[in-house]
Amino acid sequence: MDTKRSTIPAAEEILGKYYRVLDHGFVALVDYMGSDEAVEQAARVSYGAGTRKVSETRGLIRYLRRHRHTTPSEMVEFKFHCAMPMFVARQWIRHRTASVNELSARYSLMPLLFYTPKAEQFELQSRSNKQGREGGAPAEVYREAIERWERLRADASDTYRWMVEEDVARELARIDLPVSMYTQWYWKVDLHNLLHFLSLRVDPRAQWEIQEFARAIAGMVKRVAPLSYEAWVDYDLEARPLTRAERDILSRLVDASSEAIAARGGARVSKDDMKQAGLAPREVRELLEKLQAPARPDFELDLARFRSAEEVSAEMYQAVPGDFQ
Repeated sequence: MDTKRSTIPAAEEILGKYYRVLDHGFVALVDYMGSDEAVEQAARVSYGAGTRKVSETRGLIRYLRRHRHTTPSEMVEFKFHCAMPMFVARQWIRHRTASVNELSARYSLMPLLFYTPKAEQFELQSRSNKQGREGGAPAEVYREAIERWERLRADASDTYRWMVEEDVARELARIDLPVSMYTQWYWKVDLHNLLHFLSLRVDPRAQWEIQEFARAIAGMVKRVAPLSYEAWVDYDLEARPLTRAERDILSRLVDASSEAIAARGGARVSKDDMKQAGLAPREVRELLEKLQAPARPDFELDLARFRSAEEVSAEMYQAVPGDFQ
């Protein structure tokens, strides 16, 4: 059927397909409204679709992103179907600028699917980050953890099945299911708030599991609005703001004029100098990180990881307690 709506071939290629994340999770782009063109139209308040050159559209979008004019990005919307472990969902839902409808365990039977970290993601508590982890977990600790998880999940699943079979109210039967269990939701969000979500959740300091979902979503944004995606990487994701003290320190090292940027001969700023300029030890470390060469992240989607809606539906259906499939 012909449509007058703006469609993007790269987005249409993946529309309605389910991208595998973790062991039983997924992200599917269910629908989208608008693209880079919609951002430009909103900014110019015009309807001259197809009258602008790509270079002009790109220039405007980069200007808007660079100067934090974000309202035009709110004109583009995405709707996703996602399945993630409950502990990931609890982190995700902290981003309150979206419309969410989650699977209700009061109404529906829960598929008994649980997330199990692979050995390379099983790590010890970080010594420097109270909410992070770091390597070094012994193999025997991982094996024991797997055995304990499996026992706990088997017991929780058996209890859930028994209560459902005894016609206990579903809102009570579900109360001891672990947060490793998968839940699902539909998540609708505009481009501006989606990019803010991605900036926080693809960051290496975010929990690895939610990073995996964010990276998949970033790849889908790249297909719907590639110019906005490019500007986000350049001006948000890989950008680093400078404080007044940091600018003062850098001005001792370089001379910036309207003609060129030149190094000041023999200039050097030590860590002690930075501390005297008012930077705390952590700020010193952060400034040194800011001055490293930026990364060039690649969120290109691996098309081999997509599954059909029918395949995903079958997996979920088979995981529902037996007599109630």
